[in-house]
Amino acid sequence: MRLILVDSPEEVRGNFYPLALSRPLWELRCGFTSLGEKLIARVGVGDVAYFVADYMADAYRAKARRPVNDSSVLDPCFGFPQGGVPRRGKLVPVKTGNDLLIVDPRVKADSFDVAAKGPSEVGLDEQGSVLYARVAKDDVAKLPRDEVGEFIAAAKAKLPNVRSAVPTWRYIWDLVLANAEQITADFAAAGRNGIEGTVEQPTAIRGNKKDIYIAPGVTVHPMVVIDAEDGPVYIDEDAEIHPFSRIEGPCYIGKKSVLLGAKCRKGNSIGPFCRIGGEVEESIMQGYSNKYHGGFIGHAYIGEWVNVGALTTNSDLKSDYSTVSVMLDGRRAIDTGSTKVGSLIGDHAKTSIGTLLNTGSYVGAMALIMATGKLLPKFIPSFAWFVEGIVTKGFGKGKLYETAKMAMSRRNCQWTEVEQSMWDAVFKMTAPVRNEAIKKGRRAMLTR
Repeated sequence: MRLILVDSPEEVRGNFYPLALSRPLWELRCGFTSLGEKLIARVGVGDVAYFVADYMADAYRAKARRPVNDSSVLDPCFGFPQGGVPRRGKLVPVKTGNDLLIVDPRVKADSFDVAAKGPSEVGLDEQGSVLYARVAKDDVAKLPRDEVGEFIAAAKAKLPNVRSAVPTWRYIWDLVLANAEQITADFAAAGRNGIEGTVEQPTAIRGNKKDIYIAPGVTVHPMVVIDAEDGPVYIDEDAEIHPFSRIEGPCYIGKKSVLLGAKCRKGNSIGPFCRIGGEVEESIMQGYSNKYHGGFIGHAYIGEWVNVGALTTNSDLKSDYSTVSVMLDGRRAIDTGSTKVGSLIGDHAKTSIGTLLNTGSYVGAMALIMATGKLLPKFIPSFAWFVEGIVTKGFGKGKLYETAKMAMSRRNCQWTEVEQSMWDAVFKMTAPVRNEAIKKGRRAMLTR
């Protein structure tokens, strides 16, 4: 059996912006791991391939250890074992003769109970979109295999269709709202507890010690409180917890992340290589981002290479306790159905000291924000320079690229040509909304 993850079309992926602008949906985090890792574990196969939007294919191929946008994986006579077979830097096919299981990454892994093997069938949601397609080897040979979209369309047309009740992720904030529960489930699935790292005394541990895991290489400084009374706490390898930090479960602290006297409230998933200070509650940080200083971030999803300036604070609850709306495209407000939604912050965004983010704020990728002393608009476009209360072009994307390159080099990561090419495509994709905001800003300046 070969598992193939096919990213959703742009009109669906837009519900997961700004985080999905620079990654396929299965790379989004919830709990300990990504949505893709959960699906792979659920299906239980190591032979996996990916299909992503064309503009991000080269950049994602440089990171993935499996085939990306390679239509040969649709051939039933060839397979790619986990990681492939390296030969001169390429993945070489190995004859296996497998069936195919194609899955949309919106599918919730913990509820995906479709058998990996069995007769061919195509699972559809209520709108008739394909959520999964299990295609037996003999049927694969009867379908066009030059392009994955054509393959799926032909499978839907020629193979038995079933109405699927498998639940799906609908919006990016769904991951935030489900994060605490997912951490608890992932802790149970990991099956680890105990202290394998270094815990310096005095340190206070509250709750059941069976609900705490401190991985090898972790250093917990003195005067730290780890509170597992309301949920498990998992501190991953080589993380460092500085004095006066408080960690409340359910909580996951990623590899090589650092807590600097942080108040890490329940429901947080902190990705790898993050630095956290101040107060963070029920939020997801994708990785490689800094919230080094004081300020509050709650019910937020923060991408990679984000720098949250000192005293930056977001609201995650409206003063009238009504449900929060979010503008994903800058034009229409979507009711989240929840009273608690903070900020959605895209990769490489930067906020200045004292930035105040409104409830349900959208901060686009590569956006640079200067504080105004009051709540900011709820939508800041990608690549925007928000200066003196208006959206501007600032010094352009070239300067933003220079900053991204510098930030990545500080973590021994490289800004590559294929990555820049991907971001050039994102710049074009997001131009209409950004240009509209810039024109509005220019008109506002004329009236001052």
